[in-house]
Amino acid sequence: MNYQQFVSAVEKNLNQKMEGGVRASCYTAVKNNGTERTGVVIEAPGINISPTIYLEEYYDQYRKGRTIEETVDLLMQFYRNIRRDEPWDCSRLLEFEGVKDRIVFKLINTEKNRGFLRDTPHRSFLDLSVVFYVLLEVSSDGTAAMPVKTDHIKRWGVKEKLLWEAAVENVKRLLPAEFLTMRYALQECLSGTEISGDRENLLDAPETARDQMYVLSNRIRSYGAACIAYPHILEMIGSILEDDFFVLPSSVHEVVIVPASAGIPCSEMDAMVREINETQVAAEEVLGDSAYFYDRGSGTLQLDTCQRREAQIG
Repeated sequence: MNYQQFVSAVEKNLNQKMEGGVRASCYTAVKNNGTERTGVVIEAPGINISPTIYLEEYYDQYRKGRTIEETVDLLMQFYRNIRRDEPWDCSRLLEFEGVKDRIVFKLINTEKNRGFLRDTPHRSFLDLSVVFYVLLEVSSDGTAAMPVKTDHIKRWGVKEKLLWEAAVENVKRLLPAEFLTMRYALQECLSGTEISGDRENLLDAPETARDQMYVLSNRIRSYGAACIAYPHILEMIGSILEDDFFVLPSSVHEVVIVPASAGIPCSEMDAMVREINETQVAAEEVLGDSAYFYDRGSGTLQLDTCQRREAQIG
């Protein structure tokens, strides 16, 4: 059974078990970098916000021996955990005043998203683009968000500049930056949850920063690479490290920070980014293809070229 057949089988079995008019249907979405993902969207009568569940991980488990019936039982339990019992107040989305305190931003690759950007307000950030979304809801099971499109700002009667001003204030509150040692980030990733005890954030405890690699993301680890565009964050990291540093775009969700004094050749870091993109990151989560360099003296982030950087070092 291929993936599309698996999705269809899951949809059919879900609909046989769902009650109260709840229905599942196959859904294909165009995601970041022009990639497509297919899953099921589950709609309930009277509820105007519906979860979409992508099934790649469930398919992997099916191929390892999990049955369709077991998969459907897991999906139904997951749906019970995340479903809404009340409709979202869509009237809030009609006016800028209703959403301005929930507008945030993320970074995407400009070249890989030319089509998406044609009808999306954005601003350039090196070879990336800042795009905006309304963060409707955040929970341990994920987020509910609405991308801000050109039609929205026309309806709201606002310009991109006002979106940016609102977003840079909102991210401090809704998606605060966290600067972690690589050791801590790996432990968190392997455990699948926050590590017990005090949460490590070197922006709050700079005296502990003495590693060769660090991770910068936001608190919920979703589109956290955008933290490199937060005002003053890179300046703060430079002060903590007391050094210039490279920024490796490991995915849209986080970046890796490497102090210049670590002595790792730029070409190796570019190769590291390419290897991560090819072997560790889903196509829709790729951010960039090469390292950036933050110069403390000028306070600027640069789209680095290895030849230029290594010529300066030499």
